Amino acid sequence: MSGQNQNKFLLVDLSVLPEVFARVVEAKRLMAQGKAKSYSDAAKMAGISRSAFYKYKDRVFPYESSDLTRMLTLNITLVDEPGILSALIAGLYQAGGNIVTINQNIPADGVAPVSVTIRIDRDRSDEEIVARLAQISGVVTVRTVNA
Repeated sequence: MSGQNQNKFLLVDLSVLPEVFARVVEAKRLMAQGKAKSYSDAAKMAGISRSAFYKYKDRVFPYESSDLTRMLTLNITLVDEPGILSALIAGLYQAGGNIVTINQNIPADGVAPVSVTIRIDRDRSDEEIVARLAQISGVVTVRTVNA
């Protein structure tokens, strides 16, 4: 293979790989979620040796298929009242959205502009999400941002 110093990647079905790779990913997840207090604990919880974990931790990553989900960015105007942003977040959850980013700007004239990017199932239409969020009390406007 040429380019000896370049990182090269393959997408490989987990079922054909040694189990250690899945366990390394699990150990990394345990650390990221705070369920393990150290890499040593994470390796033990995942059922692998510390040396196996360190050998692969910077080389093994989970793959999240973008075939099933997509990103949707929304600009939303909210009434500046307590609980409205919480209601919006609950509405995003109920609509099947997973919040990737959220930014609420400083309120002016009694309203607060909010920008939200969510990950949603590909089969969900923008119109369905917008209509659902527009029904939330305190939501003034909802519009999609075209990338």
